[in-house]
Amino acid sequence: MSARERDGTMTAPSDDSDGGQQRREAGEGDASVRRREQRSWYVYDFATAVFNTSVITVFLGPYLTGIAKAAADAHGYVHPLGIPVRAGSYFAYAISASVLLSVLVMPLAGAIADRTGRKKPVMGVFAYLGAAATAGLFFLGGDRYLLGGALLVIANVSYGSSFTVYNAFLPQIAQPKERDAVSSRGWACGYVAGSSVLVLNLVLFLDHAALGVSEGAAVRICLASAGVWWALFTLVSLRGLRERVRPAAQDVSGGSAAAVQGLRQLAATIRDLRSYPLTLAFLLAYLIYNDGVQTVISQASLYGSEQLGLSQTTLISAVLLVQVLAIVGALLLARLARQYGAKRTVLGSLVAWIFTIGAGYFLPAHRPVWFFALAAAIGMVLGGSQALSRSLFSQLVPLGKEAEYFSVYQVSDRGTSWVGPLLFGLAFQLTGSYRAAIVSLVVFFVVGFVLLARVPVDRAAAAVGVRDTGLI
Repeated sequence: MSARERDGTMTAPSDDSDGGQQRREAGEGDASVRRREQRSWYVYDFATAVFNTSVITVFLGPYLTGIAKAAADAHGYVHPLGIPVRAGSYFAYAISASVLLSVLVMPLAGAIADRTGRKKPVMGVFAYLGAAATAGLFFLGGDRYLLGGALLVIANVSYGSSFTVYNAFLPQIAQPKERDAVSSRGWACGYVAGSSVLVLNLVLFLDHAALGVSEGAAVRICLASAGVWWALFTLVSLRGLRERVRPAAQDVSGGSAAAVQGLRQLAATIRDLRSYPLTLAFLLAYLIYNDGVQTVISQASLYGSEQLGLSQTTLISAVLLVQVLAIVGALLLARLARQYGAKRTVLGSLVAWIFTIGAGYFLPAHRPVWFFALAAAIGMVLGGSQALSRSLFSQLVPLGKEAEYFSVYQVSDRGTSWVGPLLFGLAFQLTGSYRAAIVSLVVFFVVGFVLLARVPVDRAAAAVGVRDTGLI
């Protein structure tokens, strides 16, 4: 442990620190070797995007809601753990519950990964646990809404925990000025996977009768296939990424010791965040606006099916459009970031989100063309706003603390937001209208914009030892 950790203060690390060694590995290594490792890193985005797209965004929301309605009482309520829940809110509440649990698990996963210096095993354990739970959705049917909720919680907690460690590789495999582009390419690869598999899902769903399967069975195959995809491509990523074992990690002898030391380091992470107020300010802004982003992603299909009366085919096609345009949007916003700076580009994307969600409130029912227009607008800002946020945050993390800090970041990243789904579910529970639920999300983008605009990101980066980032 360094002197700055022992005395509880956190100053900018020198080139002789463990973090400085990691900086040299990312910044001065052979460029071709670094690019090969970056390509392996992209593959995990490719592996997990199908879970985020086919499971969270498209199929599970309407399907699990239908199962909850089948199990509901005469008043339209189910009673998990004896709590009365309107069937239409069950999916949103399950998402929120999964993230509340993630808040406990993800920082521990990050702390263990940092303390042991072995990110790959931690990432792999959670990846395969999540893939197995996702594949288990094949057995979801009838009125087994509790099974669906439990598998969703396990899969989403595992997804968030594995992505915490995955994100922590970014500062190690890319120089500071490369990170906007590297992060954006990772997101773009994810959207390639999501759209490709969604095309296959659409074919199966449309031709299920000709293939001799029921509509419900087709949906369950689509859900389970996301778990198989996740498991297969995780192998590629794990094989290509390299460990950077820190000297401080050499005294960790086993899993139980790592867990104990991980909990201690987690407490230190919370103290460290207070020592970097500008990093904390950025993180707060991100947690708020990305909570809105993730809630739109996870609840859009439910809004389309239940409020607008759109068919499953229309919803799949709309999400496919989002995936295709998100690839273009992620790369386009990366170009804009090079010209105008990542922070300004993200702020512009938040303005676009505010107008898009506001327009969503007025969409007429049974008019697919307007839903497609909304999907196109979302697609153009979705990938870029998230990719640039990730690269921005990677500039603001103290060196040697990447996995722990990204565990906090991951609380609101890619399907793991919880305040938004909770608000969405409560709005529907109280009003019975998904329109009220969707428009309530505008507040996340407005507040996030105001908070992000006040963060001097170059000063925040300098505080953790990153210089000349060109972030503004």
